[in-house]
Amino acid sequence: MGLLRQFFRIFDLQVALIAALAVAATWGCIAYGIRSDLPSSLIAVAIVFPIVFSIGAAYQRREEALKSLAALRAGIASLYFAHRDWDGGKDEDADRALDLGRRLYTALRAALMARPGERDTSTLEVYSILSAYSRSNERLRARGLGATELSRINNFLWSMTTEFEKIRMIADYRTPGSLRAFSKIYLNVFPILYAPFYADIAEKGGVVFGYGVAIAYACVLVGLDNIQDRLENPFDGVGDDDVRFDPYHELDAVPPFGDTGGI
Repeated sequence: MGLLRQFFRIFDLQVALIAALAVAATWGCIAYGIRSDLPSSLIAVAIVFPIVFSIGAAYQRREEALKSLAALRAGIASLYFAHRDWDGGKDEDADRALDLGRRLYTALRAALMARPGERDTSTLEVYSILSAYSRSNERLRARGLGATELSRINNFLWSMTTEFEKIRMIADYRTPGSLRAFSKIYLNVFPILYAPFYADIAEKGGVVFGYGVAIAYACVLVGLDNIQDRLENPFDGVGDDDVRFDPYHELDAVPPFGDTGGI
């Protein structure tokens, strides 16, 4: 059932509109005797190839975003473990790192899901928390943590900052806009341009078959375009394949320093 729901979500009002245009144009061609056996490869070159290319690029961006998000979560956990366990594992250090991790994850979610024009404030909040992490690391130095361990902790922080910038660029930039505009314009024009082709099919195979092919072409082409639109921004929460910011409760389940958790 879930697969069917995802399938039918692809078809929206735009599909119905383009299909209606295709049917209307086909009816006009049939009525006025305008028929032509146009090459179907033109649709593949002008529409299908650009859309499929855009889908592949958008999916690759989503995969890169997932990798960066996983690295950020790993950095949050690593810094928490370092504050909790290294140099005797002071409770206040562990609590501070846990609080910073929760705040960072919340700020990260707000920064990536915000609209482009409203992202500055949440981005500054992310950097404010990263700065708090840096000051927290220096408090470990004051407690006597060795230079080697402190260097490793700062590498965790550098990695988190780098991954945030990567995932931020994915949120700010899209697949080529000119390519998307090209495919969308032709997507709306082709139902009319190919009406003689559908009328030719109707003459050879029947009127119902001709209208059916016109509707099928509209559903396939607009459906592919809708798939690309849903993948374009992996953080907007619109598509089924968007990046989900599930609650990060794993750290709460980890036993504190000195507690083996029953092992």
